[in-house]
Order: sequence, then C-alpha cells, then structure tokens
Amino acid sequence: MKLFKILDPYILMLLGMVVLASVLPVRGSAAVVAEWIKDAAIVLLFFLHGAKLSRESIWAGMKAWKVHALVFATTFAVFPLLGLGLRAALSPLMDPMMLAGLLFLCLLPSTVQSSIAFTAIAKGNVAAAVCSASVSNILGILITPMLVALLMGQAAGGVSFDAVTSIALQLLLPFIVGHLLRPVLKGVLDTHKTLVGRVDRGSILLVVYTAFSASVVEGLWSKVGLADLALMFVAGAVLLAAVMGFTWWASGRAGLSREDRVVVLFCGSKKSLASGVPMAGTLFPPAVLGPVLLPVMLFHQLQLIVCAFLAPRLTGDRIENP
Repeated sequence: MKLFKILDPYILMLLGMVVLASVLPVRGSAAVVAEWIKDAAIVLLFFLHGAKLSRESIWAGMKAWKVHALVFATTFAVFPLLGLGLRAALSPLMDPMMLAGLLFLCLLPSTVQSSIAFTAIAKGNVAAAVCSASVSNILGILITPMLVALLMGQAAGGVSFDAVTSIALQLLLPFIVGHLLRPVLKGVLDTHKTLVGRVDRGSILLVVYTAFSASVVEGLWSKVGLADLALMFVAGAVLLAAVMGFTWWASGRAGLSREDRVVVLFCGSKKSLASGVPMAGTLFPPAVLGPVLLPVMLFHQLQLIVCAFLAPRLTGDRIENP
C-alpha cells in the first residue's frame, strides 16, 4: 500500500499503457488509424493548454526577471549540457535510443502544475512560479524542436531546421488558437475542470499507447532490458541532484530572496511529461518512440517523489544564502 501512496497514480496509468501495448500492440491498418487519432489528440492537447493559460497570472509574475532568467538558462542551457555529458558517458553501456530519450528529456520545457504546487507548499513566490513555468512551456514549443534538430538530428529520425517550423506550428498554432479563445471558453473550462483534465490526460495516455505499440512491433523489449532501465533511473537521479544543486547555488549567488530561490529550484529542475509525450510523438518516428519516452516517464516520477519530500522542508526563514 505504501508503494501506491508514493507513486503518482497517473504514472501507474502510463505504465498500464506500456503493458497493454506490450501485450496487445496496434498493428497494420489499425496502426495507421491510431496515428491519425494520435495526431488529433496532440492538437487537442495543445489547444487545451492554450485555453487554460491565464494571461493575468503571467503578467503578475513578470517583474521577477532574475528568477525567469535563471529558470530559462537552467531549462534550455544547463540541462542540455548535462544531457550531452551523460549521453557521452553512458554511450558504451546503454541502448542508443534510450540515450536519445535521455537527451530529449533534457531539452524539454519545465512543468506547470507541479512546479506551482511545490512552490506553494514551500511558501515561495507563486506568481513568479506561474510566470516562469508558463513562459517555459510556451517558449518550449519552439525551442525544444530547434534543440532536437541541433543536438539530435539523425537520432530524431533526421529532424532538420526546415522541419522545425512545420513541427512547431502543429503544436504552437493550436496553442495560440486555444489561448485566443480563452475568453469564450473560460466559463466552460472552469465548469468542467474534471472533464477537461480527463481529456488532457487521456490524450497523453493515447499517445503513449500508440508510441509503445509501434516500438513493440519493432522489437522494443528485445533491445531494452532491466539493466537499461535501472541505469536510466540512476542517470535520472544524478541529473536531478545536479540540477537542483545548481539552481539552489546559482539563485543564492544571484542574491535572490528565499521565496524566489524556491521558484528557481522547482521550476528550473523539472521537465514536463505533459509537453514531452506529444512533442516526442511529433518529432520522432513511431518505431523509436517507446525507448525515447521511457527516460521522460522515469524522470517524471523521480522528480515528483524528490520534490514532494523536499518542499515541506523548505518553509521558513532558516535557510540562508551561501
């Protein structure tokens, strides 16, 4: 029972999709239909992300520019550099597509909901957290595909900069349309939050199922073993510890208040599963999606466990700048 309390229930559902795809993968003509449905789900997902984003919350936290600069630098510079280093160090030991997934994880934007929630628990600057996490996700729609093209190229199935515009528009256009329609949709979204949340998460579950189905058909589990998964978990733990240590140190050196340091710690150290799964579905060939997504799923659970333990212990003024 304790295990179920520690694990994020949504991760258990994602793992269920992996098991289902391993036992009953979608094949043949059904796979073609599933790909069309998956693409539609990704469009719907980013449309809902745009519609749910509050412009007022972003403006309220804009003044904390040092916080946003540190979060942005950590998310899109420090993380990728660490990912490149880990990929080089682990290349003799791990499946190449798992390593590609590790680097892809490092190129993703920050989370929104959990970053804000943990900042609130730790009594940090919630308005700045809303702004940092939201802007990270918006910019990530453009920056992540560009970084994938620059740093991963062939590993991503030959993603070129010419393809980045098309890929970004698949994600950015629905997001913009959703946000522009927010004044019209806000009442419906607020009234049906539970239903919207289920559609949101259900879309990701569908993408995971179709992704792993294609990979299983291509022999995923003959290439990736328990040793790879264990090593990836250790790599994720090292990555998370390094980034959390850096964000806390750098924010202290920048002279930020405790409340703002909490924002940098939680927004800068996280990676978004909600954005990562659909982005991977758009950027990578179906046959390699499974091993690419495994590091993202493992890191997501790990960051939730660590932050849930850490956030209540960061309250109060007893933490001093280094």
